[in-house]
Amino acid sequence: MLAGGVDRVYPAGHAHLLARIAETGAVISEVAPGTAPTKFRFLQRNRLIAALSGATVVVEAGWSSGSLNTASHAASLARPIGAVPGSITSAQSAGCHRLLREYGAVCVTCAADVGELLGLAGDAGAPSPIADPRLVRVADALGTRVWRTAEELAVSSGLAIDDVEAALGTLALEGRAEREGAAWRLGAA
Repeated sequence: MLAGGVDRVYPAGHAHLLARIAETGAVISEVAPGTAPTKFRFLQRNRLIAALSGATVVVEAGWSSGSLNTASHAASLARPIGAVPGSITSAQSAGCHRLLREYGAVCVTCAADVGELLGLAGDAGAPSPIADPRLVRVADALGTRVWRTAEELAVSSGLAIDDVEAALGTLALEGRAEREGAAWRLGAA
């Protein structure tokens, strides 16, 4: 995801990396070719990165950084947020500590923590695939640690509240979702 046109490599020293990505994956931008990257476009791009990601994990960030901007977008989409803690004296860890304190980010200390954020269990505990697209959207919006209301899930899944509530009932019957009061999260199944 680029902050300028797909033909505008920034920084220029990453031209080889961008070419390798284009060979095996995709290089995308929401602006026209030839458009120069600007500070605003980097911040604008971050909302798309958050929307396309199943979870956002910040490894290092200063008190105010683009990574925190991405995490803020993820929070507004009810996507899981993780942060890797660092030294309390490091300016490069201040943003991660801020996420842990102000955004309720999950403390990430290993790859398994990231898997948990994404709702992935080990192979033995992995649930079978969900066929109904509405169930997939609601299951994707659920977190493993953070409880969310049906209204929050409707916003993050883009579905009507009635569809979300029906999907939650089905997911609960399958053990894929659990309820506490008016809030829901992924189940252990």
